[in-house]
Amino acid sequence: MTWLDRHGYSLNLTAVLLWPLSILFGTVVCVRRRLYQIGFLKSQSVGAPVIIVGNISVGGAGKTPLVARLVELLREAGYKPGIVSRGYGGQSKEWPRHVTVDSKPGDVGDEPVLLAQRCRCPIVVDPDRVAAARALFARYDCNVIVSDDGLQHYRLQRDIEIAVVDGLRRLGNGACFPAGPLRERPSRLGEVDFVIGNGAARGHEYLMSLRGDTAINLVDPCITSTLAGFRRTTVHAVAGIGDPGRFFDHLRQARLRIIKHPFPDHHPFRPEDLRFLQDLPVLMTEKDAIKCRSFASENWWVAPVSAQLDPEFEEQFLRRLATIAMAKGVRRDNPRQRMAERAKPANPDISLSSPRLKNGQEAIGNSGVPGQQGSPDLRSGPTGTDLPGESPGLPDSRRHPGDAGSGGAAIDR
Repeated sequence: MTWLDRHGYSLNLTAVLLWPLSILFGTVVCVRRRLYQIGFLKSQSVGAPVIIVGNISVGGAGKTPLVARLVELLREAGYKPGIVSRGYGGQSKEWPRHVTVDSKPGDVGDEPVLLAQRCRCPIVVDPDRVAAARALFARYDCNVIVSDDGLQHYRLQRDIEIAVVDGLRRLGNGACFPAGPLRERPSRLGEVDFVIGNGAARGHEYLMSLRGDTAINLVDPCITSTLAGFRRTTVHAVAGIGDPGRFFDHLRQARLRIIKHPFPDHHPFRPEDLRFLQDLPVLMTEKDAIKCRSFASENWWVAPVSAQLDPEFEEQFLRRLATIAMAKGVRRDNPRQRMAERAKPANPDISLSSPRLKNGQEAIGNSGVPGQQGSPDLRSGPTGTDLPGESPGLPDSRRHPGDAGSGGAAIDR
């Protein structure tokens, strides 16, 4: 459990003592954002629609699975998406870096490598996301950029902002760092275009559920098993993510008996970290498997999950993007024509293991499924349920604050 987990999700003496610093932190962040809004600090446009997927809290909230689903959705709609990221945890001495399925997590970060393997689309990482976006366009045939994180990187001008909220932990004690887990004040959620509730949603939020019932062997990915296949034994559950408890709950919901092994987010795993006394199967998250595959044992497995989104969100998102793309002169392929091309017999000269699209991206299968939405006041995913009621300051996410393509201000941690 991290320091923020102990003190940032409740009202306690430590949080109260740190409250003045929290107010100062929040004020500085608000002033900085305002300077971008009035033009004193300049945001940079990259000439194509930019979609920011971020959050206002420290730690994981489910951004990476959402990015993967959005890339898939954009492809289905005829766009050519690319991804930019800060490359958090990457120790490269040269930036920007182009990420491939074979890139080293220690150089470019674990999440970009995960996205490269999952999405098979162009990915560029750089602490300066403007530089990353420009490098992406200079090398690849992309017409839409999805930024994994970067809600506070206001130097990159954006057209659509999507904030992800942990449906269970919500906003903690509501305080900014260091008294609480927030990067910005809760009112910031009222200024984004869409708010996604991971696991449960309130008010005008849209529900996202993470689903997955399959385990893949790390040594031989051709070997798979359902999670139910592990019910006859106890398993070691390894999670080095923002909220390890979410992964442990996922395994418990599959009725597995687990021994929990939580690690810090982005933990650089070494073989000795996973030498346990009991010789039992090891199940881990996709992000952890990226760093453990090189020294994996035969009984180590990864349990991937995919984001399932509210169909209404997908419809509203694509509708808004179409308006912005038209204003920016972005043309997209006809989805029906793309489906007809996919239905044609495969060219025997093209490798079946790595099919290529015209834009140089590798095609993958459909990893997402349609989303579901419950009652208007209470919507829950497999990880839990929130009480009904609207989050403070959340507007109708279908209202856009400005004209299509105007972006909004663009800030980095």
